[in-house]
Amino acid sequence: MKAVILAGGKGTRIAEESALRPKPMITIGGKPMLWHIMRIYAAHGITHFIICLGYKGHLIKDYFRDYFMHSADAVDIDLATNRIEYEHGAPDRWRVTLVETGDDTQTGGRLKRIRRWVADDEAFCMTYGDGLADIDVTALVRFHASHGKYATMTAVSPPGRFGAVDLADDRVVKFVEKPDMHDRVINGGYFVLSPKVLDYIEGDDTIWERGPLEELAAQSQLRAFRHRGFWQHMDTVHEREILEDLWASGKPPWIAGG
Repeated sequence: MKAVILAGGKGTRIAEESALRPKPMITIGGKPMLWHIMRIYAAHGITHFIICLGYKGHLIKDYFRDYFMHSADAVDIDLATNRIEYEHGAPDRWRVTLVETGDDTQTGGRLKRIRRWVADDEAFCMTYGDGLADIDVTALVRFHASHGKYATMTAVSPPGRFGAVDLADDRVVKFVEKPDMHDRVINGGYFVLSPKVLDYIEGDDTIWERGPLEELAAQSQLRAFRHRGFWQHMDTVHEREILEDLWASGKPPWIAGG
């Protein structure tokens, strides 16, 4: 199974950082947010990633081009022979496909643009480049396979400012823009999707969270996987500080064994 990560947005609410780099490249504990998200999937055996690039996407390309250098425990450079050797304690055995999806493309449009990199008959994971969770991806994928619908969305209980989701059991009924947050859940990312959902996306200007998700919900093709553990979005400097403090504690909850 592949994991698609949307990594092309500008991150305007955290402009102090995103003026210099795309939001998924903002670091937590010296590692890009993108790396942390990939670690979540890799802990469940999903190691082929399709990264949707946009704003300052060249910085993500540079990072993975030099990944061995960034992640090595030791680097031995022999200038006489122009040879470089890397020593890794436990190298990440990941495959990473980097796809340019346009600087101004909306979330649905980015997803549509990776159509040829996903199989016609195989579900794939998808998430955003700015949220961390201790989600059980194995259970999420199993739940998706069990109900046979086109899409599964992880539903989480958040702090206050997000639009919410109405559920009937695990069926997504509708989206609520300005909810009373009592007993509400929100879209926490971490989807599992049939390739058929790409037919619900018209083009670059399509916002995944509006037309396509709403239509899937209306057609009873969207189910919710309830996640009651740790979840933290990073949209502001304060939210980044929350994640940094958790990393500094030595037991970040989104890292397996953390």
